[in-house]
Amino acid sequence: MIGMKVKTKSDTKKVLAKTKQASITSLGHAGAAIRLVARRSIRKRKSASPAGSPPSTRRGQLRRAIAYAVEKQQGLVVIGPEHEVVGESGKAHEFGGRYRREHYEKRPFMGPAMEKVKDRLPPLWAASVR
Repeated sequence: MIGMKVKTKSDTKKVLAKTKQASITSLGHAGAAIRLVARRSIRKRKSASPAGSPPSTRRGQLRRAIAYAVEKQQGLVVIGPEHEVVGESGKAHEFGGRYRREHYEKRPFMGPAMEKVKDRLPPLWAASVR
């Protein structure tokens, strides 16, 4: 008969901290990917784009205004045009509506960007905890 003693050590706090850090990093990568696709969908032209397609920009302001930020405490990422830069125009393009006394047709750019990238998101989290 062979006797054996086994001693195990669990470092749950360390595992949870690594998991949280990996998730925050992956959220940042996801935000950057969605922002890139959204920026590339907005073309620089003088004329307006057809309704239902991503908006056009004359000076590139809407395209440059798209940013993302990771909220570490809540574990989420916010992606979209900065209100301080373009005001309500981003909302008017995405959902349709009025902006500066003009009616804008719906020209979504953030929703389609998310749809385009969504299949690439799960691999960002795969094997992210090390």
